[in-house]
Amino acid sequence: MTPFGRRVRDLRAQRGVTLTEMARAIGVTPTYLSALETGKRGRPTWALVQRIIAYFNVIWDEAEDLQRLAEISRPRVVVDTAGLSPQATELANLLAREIGHLPPEAVAELLGRLKILRRRG
Repeated sequence: MTPFGRRVRDLRAQRGVTLTEMARAIGVTPTYLSALETGKRGRPTWALVQRIIAYFNVIWDEAEDLQRLAEISRPRVVVDTAGLSPQATELANLLAREIGHLPPEAVAELLGRLKILRRRG
């Protein structure tokens, strides 16, 4: 599941909306919306994100958060390390190979650490 898909699913649950109801209202199939929520479909288009924001009638901060989550919700990521250090290439390859085997706590720890490092830079 992607961060965007999880948030959409949470919004639907909070408001008591079924997948079919929402899909019809925003002009997509229930199958597509389910795939978007579970991460089996790629990042949603800007237009679809706008329809979802309008559907839930969310305030500005939450709308910005949904847009940000959509931007970071690519279920299949390609990392280009050309021109970077050998360590960067090793890190990318190791993460690609091992991420599916890491426990959720380790993923959360690595994500938190990367966010801290990004803020420093």
